[in-house]
Amino acid sequence: MSAIYLLIVVFLLCLAVFDLYVGVSNDAVNFLQSAVGARVATFRTILLVASLGVIIGAVMSSGMMDVARHGIMLPTHYAMSEVMVVFLAVMVTDVIVLNVFNSLGMPTSTTVSLVFELLGGAFVLSLIKMAADHQLVINDLLNTDKALSVILAIFVSVAIAFVFGVVVQWLTRIVFTFKYSRGGLVAVALFGGVAFTILSYFIFLKGLGASPYIPADARVWIDGHMPLLMGLTMVVSTVLMGVLHGLHVNVFRIVVLMGTFALAMAFAGNDLVNFIGVPLAGLDSFMDYYNHGLAQGIAPTHYMMKSLMEPATTPPLFLLIAGLIMIVAMATSKKAQRVIQTSVDLSRQDEGEEMFGSSRAARAIVRTVQTVADSVGSVTQRIPLIQRMSQWINSRFAPVDVADGDRAAFDVVRAAVNLVLASMLITIGTNYKLPLSTTYVTFMVAMGSSLADRAWSRESAVFRITGVLSVIGGWFITAGVAFMACALVCVAMYYGGLAVQLLFICLVIYILFCSGHDKDKGAKDNEGRDLYRLMMRAHEPEIVWDLLKKYVRQTQSAMTQIALNEYNQLLDGFENNRPAPLRRVQRHLREAKDRVRCVRKQQLLALRRIPVEVAMERNTWFHVGINASQQYIYCLRRMLEPVKEHVDNNFTPFPQYLRDEYQPIKFKIVELMRDTETQISSGRFDRYRDTLAAADKLKDELSVYRHRQIDRLQGISDNGALQVALLYLNVLQESQQLLSNMRHQLRAAKKFME
Repeated sequence: MSAIYLLIVVFLLCLAVFDLYVGVSNDAVNFLQSAVGARVATFRTILLVASLGVIIGAVMSSGMMDVARHGIMLPTHYAMSEVMVVFLAVMVTDVIVLNVFNSLGMPTSTTVSLVFELLGGAFVLSLIKMAADHQLVINDLLNTDKALSVILAIFVSVAIAFVFGVVVQWLTRIVFTFKYSRGGLVAVALFGGVAFTILSYFIFLKGLGASPYIPADARVWIDGHMPLLMGLTMVVSTVLMGVLHGLHVNVFRIVVLMGTFALAMAFAGNDLVNFIGVPLAGLDSFMDYYNHGLAQGIAPTHYMMKSLMEPATTPPLFLLIAGLIMIVAMATSKKAQRVIQTSVDLSRQDEGEEMFGSSRAARAIVRTVQTVADSVGSVTQRIPLIQRMSQWINSRFAPVDVADGDRAAFDVVRAAVNLVLASMLITIGTNYKLPLSTTYVTFMVAMGSSLADRAWSRESAVFRITGVLSVIGGWFITAGVAFMACALVCVAMYYGGLAVQLLFICLVIYILFCSGHDKDKGAKDNEGRDLYRLMMRAHEPEIVWDLLKKYVRQTQSAMTQIALNEYNQLLDGFENNRPAPLRRVQRHLREAKDRVRCVRKQQLLALRRIPVEVAMERNTWFHVGINASQQYIYCLRRMLEPVKEHVDNNFTPFPQYLRDEYQPIKFKIVELMRDTETQISSGRFDRYRDTLAAADKLKDELSVYRHRQIDRLQGISDNGALQVALLYLNVLQESQQLLSNMRHQLRAAKKFME
């Protein structure tokens, strides 16, 4: 029996490594977004500073492990077999939830998933135990007060972070404006001194000073002399920042790098419990039973886990290894970089690609706020004093052109505010043993500061509010799904015993194996986004033009390839009477439509940055090409809808004689589209005229087939055969249109790129 539990513990520890890598890639690296968005240093330097903070924070994070041990459930009344069921259910559910959410592209939070999985598993098991023993009550089995405080802290931190971000950034911008490099000596010195003091207090004095690795007498001395230490830190740091500003050193960059270190340290100290807290609690449970219960011959179902009520004593080696894995994830995970870019794009100062569409809720919010603002403004602007104050405030928020050739998403003033506020809030939560979500706090501070900075214009506000609502909605969905899923898994494991537990272990191994072998379907999209960012950062119109040609060639080639693939899938479903390929085509066409709309907006923005004479000459061909891409989708959808309805209803199959008749046409269309895709992707149009001539000839051939099919319709009396004949006629008509779209795109690509 003990061997089975040893296997479960080893499995939990392996999942801890997976959780560390995936969790950091998913949301924890958001503490890098301020430094990356403001471009205060190279990514390697930022990563080095953050890695140092992660290592120190990880080693000092032992106290947070108590949340997994007795922060949600009270293990005194749980047997060893029962806590292992809860811990295994939590980790299994975590892998399943993360995999599902990542597959759907929905935002999630490891802190929320862990807390609500623990709550769901412990809650359902407590109901089972209370039903078996009526003397037990919920407060004997669940730490309800602590659980409630943890949940409230997680969700209240959203509002607190947003409000603080708005207020502090607004006041900071009033003081420094966007011309912060010309800020006065006193203002810059005080800002740097206050920022340094806040970070020192919450990170070095409260964080390191409360560490169990520092001697007790040193901790007592630090607590007793806190006001003195803070006063000295304030004076010294203010003077130092003033001197550095006088030497023309950018104080804000120093604050941002220090804030990156502080937030990385707070993240590791606070969020590490999300990844390894449950597996280490499972390891401690097994070791306690092995050393005491097994020696006394007590069965796992009767050995109570009172030892989990004691404070965690996590070996420093485990914490160090966890910190190193987190650093590797930050440095190597492509998904981590995409998560950073999501936050940067939603809070950037300039216009550009909007990652989210508009929603009804966002439109209602924007319209309501705008109506209220217009009403208040119409009254207040009649008062001269308020009018003068409004003009002065507007002058403080007047934007300036960025002279740096490598344009940042926002300036270092906002980045400094983001980091100082987020570090302070997260470290407060850590010191009170409340596992605040790093993603929640950093994201909402960034959104609040960007709103205060007037980065949300009337043209972008609805999209960014939709983004914020989508992310927050994803967090709430995570909470509900994690709670319910873990409760169900826990019940199945409890009643199913070791057989069901082993079955879930095999399921998780299968999920991890499949996810490890999945190809990155978005690789081309990511390459396109990289090209777009390069175009928007470049200041030489000729460079923008070269990048735009490459981007247009890439996207039009990809759209031709997509149209070809979906055309083949559509005909496969029709010819073989299979609905599955048709459903895939429907989904893929919907995704392609959204992608074309996004690409069009990106490329139009870039088109405004190329040389004027080139833009005037090539503008028409750009629109012809992008319209051809859209028409591919519309044409295939017109072909798909009647075919899908026919196949879904299991009507008369496509007859063999019509399949044989259409097969040569299909082969020629496929060859022409492959040839078109090759010419566009390579940028070599040697066969351009031959391809256009072949397409015209095939269109004439299709006209002959169409007229022949119309004549056949006159002699068909069977209703089923008539329905198939009409579908075939529609396929012939849309095939002609597909060739026309192909000709337009090939011609436009040649004229635009050559």
